[in-house]
Amino acid sequence: MVMSMAKNASASASASAYEELRRKRMEENRKRMEELQLPRLSLSLKPSPKPLKPSPMKRIKRTEIVEVRRSGRVAKLPAPVYREIVCAFSDLANRVYASDEARAAATYKAEELEISLGANYPSFVKPMLQSHVTGGFWLGLPNHWCRKNLPRSDATVTLIDEEGQEYPTVYLSNKNGLSGGWRGFSIAHELVDGDALVFQLIRSTTFKVYIIRANGYEKGDTVEALDAE
Repeated sequence: MVMSMAKNASASASASAYEELRRKRMEENRKRMEELQLPRLSLSLKPSPKPLKPSPMKRIKRTEIVEVRRSGRVAKLPAPVYREIVCAFSDLANRVYASDEARAAATYKAEELEISLGANYPSFVKPMLQSHVTGGFWLGLPNHWCRKNLPRSDATVTLIDEEGQEYPTVYLSNKNGLSGGWRGFSIAHELVDGDALVFQLIRSTTFKVYIIRANGYEKGDTVEALDAE
Protein backbone atom coordinates (compact mmCIF):
# COMPACT_ATOMS: atom_id res chain seq x y z
CA MET A 1 0.00 0.00 0.00
CA VAL A 2 2.77 2.34 0.95
CA MET A 3 4.67 1.39 -2.17
CA SER A 4 1.60 2.04 -4.34
CA MET A 5 1.11 5.47 -2.87
CA ALA A 6 4.77 6.25 -3.41
CA LYS A 7 4.49 5.23 -7.07
CA ASN A 8 1.44 7.43 -7.56
CA ALA A 9 3.14 10.38 -5.94
CA SER A 10 6.21 9.87 -8.14
CA ALA A 11 4.06 9.69 -11.30
CA SER A 12 2.17 12.81 -10.31
CA ALA A 13 5.41 14.66 -9.64
CA SER A 14 6.77 13.55 -13.05
CA ALA A 15 3.61 14.74 -14.81
CA SER A 16 3.77 18.08 -13.05
CA ALA A 17 7.43 18.46 -13.96
CA TYR A 18 6.64 17.61 -17.62
CA GLU A 19 3.79 20.10 -17.78
CA GLU A 20 5.97 22.79 -16.24
CA LEU A 21 8.78 22.08 -18.70
CA ARG A 22 6.28 22.14 -21.59
CA ARG A 23 4.83 25.45 -20.42
CA LYS A 24 8.30 26.99 -20.17
CA ARG A 25 9.20 25.83 -23.70
CA MET A 26 5.98 27.24 -25.10
CA GLU A 27 6.64 30.53 -23.36
CA GLU A 28 10.19 30.64 -24.71
CA ASN A 29 8.99 29.87 -28.24
CA ARG A 30 6.34 32.62 -28.02
CA LYS A 31 8.97 35.16 -26.95
CA ARG A 32 11.28 34.11 -29.80
CA MET A 33 8.47 34.48 -32.34
CA GLU A 34 7.70 37.95 -31.03
CA GLU A 35 11.37 38.88 -31.22
CA LEU A 36 11.50 37.70 -34.86
CA GLN A 37 8.09 39.33 -35.62
CA LEU A 38 6.85 36.08 -37.10
CA PRO A 39 3.16 36.74 -36.36
CA ARG A 40 3.27 39.93 -38.43
CA LEU A 41 5.23 38.16 -41.17
CA SER A 42 2.67 35.39 -41.39
CA LEU A 43 -0.11 37.95 -41.70
CA SER A 44 1.73 39.77 -44.49
CA LEU A 45 2.09 36.51 -46.41
CA LYS A 46 -1.63 35.92 -46.48
CA PRO A 47 -3.03 36.70 -49.96
CA SER A 48 -5.11 39.83 -50.03
CA PRO A 49 -8.61 39.41 -51.42
CA LYS A 50 -8.81 40.16 -55.13
CA PRO A 51 -10.88 43.20 -56.04
CA LEU A 52 -13.95 42.51 -58.09
CA LYS A 53 -13.42 43.16 -61.77
CA PRO A 54 -15.94 45.47 -63.33
CA SER A 55 -17.85 43.98 -66.21
CA PRO A 56 -16.16 44.86 -69.51
CA MET A 57 -17.76 47.63 -71.49
CA LYS A 58 -18.98 46.74 -74.92
CA ARG A 59 -17.06 48.46 -77.68
CA ILE A 60 -19.18 50.10 -80.29
CA LYS A 61 -17.73 50.01 -83.79
CA ARG A 62 -17.95 53.30 -85.60
CA THR A 63 -17.60 53.73 -89.31
CA GLU A 64 -16.61 57.12 -90.56
CA ILE A 65 -16.02 58.41 -94.07
CA VAL A 66 -12.90 60.55 -94.08
CA GLU A 67 -11.32 62.53 -96.84
CA VAL A 68 -8.04 61.06 -98.02
CA ARG A 69 -5.32 63.66 -97.74
CA ARG A 70 -3.29 64.22 -100.86
CA SER A 71 0.21 65.56 -101.01
CA GLY A 72 0.40 69.28 -101.73
CA ARG A 73 2.67 68.40 -104.63
CA VAL A 74 -0.19 66.70 -106.51
CA ALA A 75 -3.20 68.31 -104.81
CA LYS A 76 -4.03 70.39 -107.90
CA LEU A 77 -3.76 67.45 -110.29
CA PRO A 78 -6.82 65.36 -111.31
CA ALA A 79 -7.74 62.79 -108.68
CA PRO A 80 -7.02 59.21 -109.81
CA VAL A 81 -10.01 57.03 -110.73
CA TYR A 82 -9.65 54.15 -108.28
CA ARG A 83 -12.33 52.00 -109.86
CA GLU A 84 -9.86 51.34 -112.67
CA ILE A 85 -7.67 49.41 -110.23
CA VAL A 86 -10.46 46.93 -109.43
CA CYS A 87 -10.67 45.59 -112.95
CA ALA A 88 -7.03 46.09 -113.94
CA PHE A 89 -6.07 42.51 -113.13
CA SER A 90 -8.71 41.09 -115.44
CA ASP A 91 -6.71 42.47 -118.35
CA LEU A 92 -3.82 40.14 -117.54
CA ALA A 93 -5.69 37.11 -118.88
CA ASN A 94 -6.19 38.80 -122.26
CA ARG A 95 -2.59 39.77 -122.93
CA VAL A 96 -1.45 39.91 -126.53
CA TYR A 97 2.22 39.22 -127.18
CA ALA A 98 3.75 40.69 -130.29
CA SER A 99 6.36 38.80 -132.29
CA ASP A 100 9.80 40.32 -132.66
CA GLU A 101 9.11 40.94 -136.34
CA ALA A 102 5.79 42.72 -135.68
CA ARG A 103 7.34 44.84 -132.94
CA ALA A 104 10.28 45.85 -135.13
CA ALA A 105 8.01 46.66 -138.09
CA ALA A 106 5.67 48.84 -136.00
CA THR A 107 8.60 50.70 -134.46
CA TYR A 108 10.16 51.25 -137.88
CA LYS A 109 6.91 52.69 -139.28
CA ALA A 110 6.54 54.93 -136.23
CA GLU A 111 10.07 56.28 -136.69
CA GLU A 112 9.29 57.02 -140.33
CA LEU A 113 6.15 58.86 -139.28
CA GLU A 114 8.09 60.88 -136.71
CA ILE A 115 10.54 62.00 -139.42
CA SER A 116 7.69 63.03 -141.67
CA LEU A 117 6.24 65.29 -138.94
CA GLY A 118 9.26 67.57 -139.20
CA ALA A 119 11.32 69.23 -136.49
CA ASN A 120 9.01 72.10 -135.57
CA TYR A 121 7.77 70.27 -132.47
CA PRO A 122 9.77 67.90 -130.22
CA SER A 123 8.75 64.26 -130.58
CA PHE A 124 9.79 60.70 -129.74
CA VAL A 125 8.73 57.11 -130.50
CA LYS A 126 7.57 54.82 -127.69
CA PRO A 127 7.07 51.08 -128.41
CA MET A 128 4.48 49.50 -126.09
CA LEU A 129 5.36 46.78 -123.59
CA GLN A 130 3.05 44.65 -121.42
CA SER A 131 3.60 46.91 -118.39
CA HIS A 132 2.39 49.88 -120.42
CA VAL A 133 -0.90 48.39 -121.60
CA THR A 134 -1.87 45.78 -118.95
CA GLY A 135 -1.63 45.41 -115.19
CA GLY A 136 -0.02 48.50 -113.72
CA PHE A 137 -0.55 50.78 -116.73
CA TRP A 138 2.54 52.90 -116.12
CA LEU A 139 4.15 54.69 -119.08
CA GLY A 140 7.75 55.73 -118.54
CA LEU A 141 9.02 58.37 -120.97
CA PRO A 142 12.62 59.00 -122.13
CA ASN A 143 14.41 60.65 -119.20
CA HIS A 144 16.64 63.00 -121.19
CA TRP A 145 13.73 64.05 -123.41
CA CYS A 146 11.53 64.84 -120.39
CA ARG A 147 14.24 66.88 -118.66
CA LYS A 148 14.64 68.94 -121.80
CA ASN A 149 11.01 69.45 -122.84
CA LEU A 150 8.58 68.86 -119.94
CA PRO A 151 7.94 70.73 -116.66
CA ARG A 152 10.26 70.08 -113.71
CA SER A 153 7.25 69.57 -111.42
CA ASP A 154 4.19 67.32 -111.57
CA ALA A 155 1.59 68.48 -114.06
CA THR A 156 -1.51 67.54 -116.01
CA VAL A 157 -0.46 66.43 -119.50
CA THR A 158 -3.14 66.18 -122.19
CA LEU A 159 -2.99 63.50 -124.87
CA ILE A 160 -4.83 64.22 -128.15
CA ASP A 161 -5.45 61.27 -130.44
CA GLU A 162 -5.70 61.38 -134.23
CA GLU A 163 -9.45 62.05 -134.05
CA GLY A 164 -8.98 65.08 -131.81
CA GLN A 165 -10.20 63.44 -128.58
CA GLU A 166 -8.43 64.76 -125.45
CA TYR A 167 -7.31 62.62 -122.49
CA PRO A 168 -5.86 64.33 -119.38
CA THR A 169 -3.13 62.35 -117.64
CA VAL A 170 -0.94 62.88 -114.57
CA TYR A 171 2.73 63.45 -115.34
CA LEU A 172 5.09 62.62 -112.44
CA SER A 173 8.25 64.62 -112.95
CA ASN A 174 10.42 62.71 -110.48
CA LYS A 175 9.65 59.45 -112.32
CA ASN A 176 9.43 60.89 -115.85
CA GLY A 177 6.22 59.11 -116.74
CA LEU A 178 2.44 59.14 -117.06
CA SER A 179 0.33 57.69 -114.26
CA GLY A 180 -3.35 58.51 -113.68
CA GLY A 181 -5.32 58.79 -116.91
CA TRP A 182 -2.90 56.79 -119.02
CA ARG A 183 -4.86 53.59 -118.41
CA GLY A 184 -8.00 55.22 -119.80
CA PHE A 185 -6.17 56.30 -122.96
CA SER A 186 -4.64 52.85 -123.40
CA ILE A 187 -7.95 51.00 -123.03
CA ALA A 188 -9.88 53.48 -125.16
CA HIS A 189 -7.44 52.88 -128.03
CA GLU A 190 -7.05 49.13 -127.38
CA LEU A 191 -3.27 49.34 -127.20
CA VAL A 192 -1.39 46.05 -127.04
CA ASP A 193 2.15 44.83 -126.71
CA GLY A 194 4.19 45.75 -129.78
CA ASP A 195 2.21 48.83 -130.85
CA ALA A 196 4.39 51.90 -131.39
CA LEU A 197 3.29 55.44 -130.49
CA VAL A 198 4.63 58.75 -131.73
CA PHE A 199 4.37 61.54 -129.13
CA GLN A 200 4.57 65.05 -130.58
CA LEU A 201 4.69 67.93 -128.06
CA ILE A 202 2.51 70.60 -129.68
CA ARG A 203 2.20 72.70 -126.49
CA SER A 204 4.10 72.77 -123.20
CA THR A 205 1.93 70.04 -121.63
CA THR A 206 -0.01 68.72 -124.65
CA PHE A 207 0.94 65.76 -126.87
CA LYS A 208 -0.46 64.79 -130.23
CA VAL A 209 -0.33 60.98 -130.25
CA TYR A 210 -0.09 58.79 -133.37
CA ILE A 211 -0.58 55.01 -133.11
CA ILE A 212 1.09 52.39 -135.32
CA ARG A 213 -0.47 48.96 -134.81
CA ALA A 214 1.67 45.85 -134.43
CA ASN A 215 -1.20 43.72 -135.72
CA GLY A 216 -0.92 45.58 -139.02
CA TYR A 217 2.30 43.66 -139.64
CA GLU A 218 2.24 41.15 -142.49
CA LYS A 219 4.68 38.36 -143.20
CA GLY A 220 7.40 39.67 -145.43
CA ASP A 221 6.97 43.11 -143.80
CA THR A 222 10.53 42.99 -142.46
CA VAL A 223 12.49 46.14 -141.69
CA GLU A 224 14.65 45.49 -144.74
CA ALA A 225 11.57 45.18 -146.97
CA LEU A 226 10.04 48.33 -145.51
CA ASP A 227 13.30 50.19 -145.98
CA ALA A 228 13.37 49.14 -149.62
CA GLU A 229 9.93 50.62 -150.33
